[in-house]
Amino acid sequence: MSTLIIGCGYLGERVGALIHERGEPVWGLVRSAPRAETIAKLGIEPLVGDVLKPETLLTLPSADRVFYAVGYDRAAGDPLAQVAVEGLRNLVRALPESTSRLVLASTTGVYGQSNGEWIDEQSPAEPSGESGRVYLAAERVARDWGEQRPGSRVVVLRYAGLYGPGRVVRRGLIERGEPIPGDPDKFLNLIAIEDAATTALAALDARHPEPLYLVADDRPVGRREYYSLAAAILHAPEPRFVIPAADSPEAARDASNKRIRNSLIKRSLGVNPRFPDITTGLARALGA
Repeated sequence: MSTLIIGCGYLGERVGALIHERGEPVWGLVRSAPRAETIAKLGIEPLVGDVLKPETLLTLPSADRVFYAVGYDRAAGDPLAQVAVEGLRNLVRALPESTSRLVLASTTGVYGQSNGEWIDEQSPAEPSGESGRVYLAAERVARDWGEQRPGSRVVVLRYAGLYGPGRVVRRGLIERGEPIPGDPDKFLNLIAIEDAATTALAALDARHPEPLYLVADDRPVGRREYYSLAAAILHAPEPRFVIPAADSPEAARDASNKRIRNSLIKRSLGVNPRFPDITTGLARALGA
């Protein structure tokens, strides 16, 4: 079984490394030669290309399955919709006939619920912000491709917030003791990067996967608990919170308040998080 990973960033490179460890062929598409060198050291066969440049996708290898995990790079200056939607559309047009499975990394940001409700795969996806609407549109692109390819299967993974070594929510603010914008009594939904990668691999491997999975750890946590634990691990001051400025990006993020249920990845994919909540995962992520 061969795999092509589109976007070998924080998540994609870890999925590729897991596949290489099993001795299976795996390619990874990245945008630069330095990134190509990095993933080559992990055993991933590098390809240099850009989903926004269709001419660089003309010679993709004949992989059996594809994991699409292109992240949004604000520094590049491209609009989110162009990267997430048009980039995916360019990619599926270029996929070889051999590809029978497409696993798409999406986000639980497609859910706009804000009253602390429990969310599962049956909950309505009604985004409250532009980002959620964009990713929902990207999911439609993936499903349209699947409908046009008899015998193929599309699996959408809606991820909660990824965290792990090198990526901890607002670490800088915590270490500096600066006020944190947001309501501390609302919920955070997280997933350790190691568990995010093993879930992606399970979705690629599953013989009869469901079309949609929510990927989160076992326990949504209050923001106060999260920031207090991070501050204690970092020997930083006890966190303080402020109301974010109206119409700011922080205010938009603060509007979200939901709890993600992960029971389907356990029941259908056999995934049991190695780090079931922040009490087991955050110290490792912070290098403690």
